[in-house]
Amino acid sequence: MSLEDAILYRRSVRLFDENKEIDPKIVEKCLQWATLAPNSSNMQLWEFYHITSPEILKELAVCCFGQEAATSAKEMVVFVTRQDLHRKREKEMMKLETINVLKNSPEQKHESRTKRWQLYYGKVMPLLYTRFFGLFGMVRKLITNVVGIFRPTMYEVSEGDMRVVVHKTCALAAQNFMLAMADEKYDTCPMEGFDSRRVKKILNLPFGAEINMIVSCGIRKEGGVWGDRMRVPFREVYHRL
Repeated sequence: MSLEDAILYRRSVRLFDENKEIDPKIVEKCLQWATLAPNSSNMQLWEFYHITSPEILKELAVCCFGQEAATSAKEMVVFVTRQDLHRKREKEMMKLETINVLKNSPEQKHESRTKRWQLYYGKVMPLLYTRFFGLFGMVRKLITNVVGIFRPTMYEVSEGDMRVVVHKTCALAAQNFMLAMADEKYDTCPMEGFDSRRVKKILNLPFGAEINMIVSCGIRKEGGVWGDRMRVPFREVYHRL
């Protein structure tokens, strides 16, 4: 498909055809495309749980309150945020960017650019992503409010704000995945109605992990799409300045 075709084809399918299977290798390939989504500071604080086990699918369907998009799904993908992995990712990114500097920058810039990335991933990112019952977020807010008096600054630095950043990043990956699935003529339905505690228990996730969304997968059945696509008038949401 062209990009336009894939965007127009993708719908939130509420009922999948139980007689039509999908290839888990293709779903896995689409998840590889998902990893190419843009994400904040390239931290990639996400994980994707590709569910093909009939037993786990049934358990997840119960956690999704028995909605047909879950009970008829051939496979599911659980998109998970992992803000608790920020220190691991910071080290990986610092190493990567150091290699990038040495490989792609003029020699006279090596030291200054390497120090910049060491500051960014060694100091700034740990400062932003560290959580401690909201206290670190309060300190960050205080600092940015003072700095903001003198120059433009980013105010969204509380622990709640950074949680939003991680979830936005994960949602971008989920959108990449759903468009890739549409390109394969596979259907999906992103679900936000679920018991997150039970889902975390089923997947054996650590305390710091959070469920972003569950995407059910299959091939649409007649009646699986609830009517014509509806969007509010474009001119209500489009503003050109």
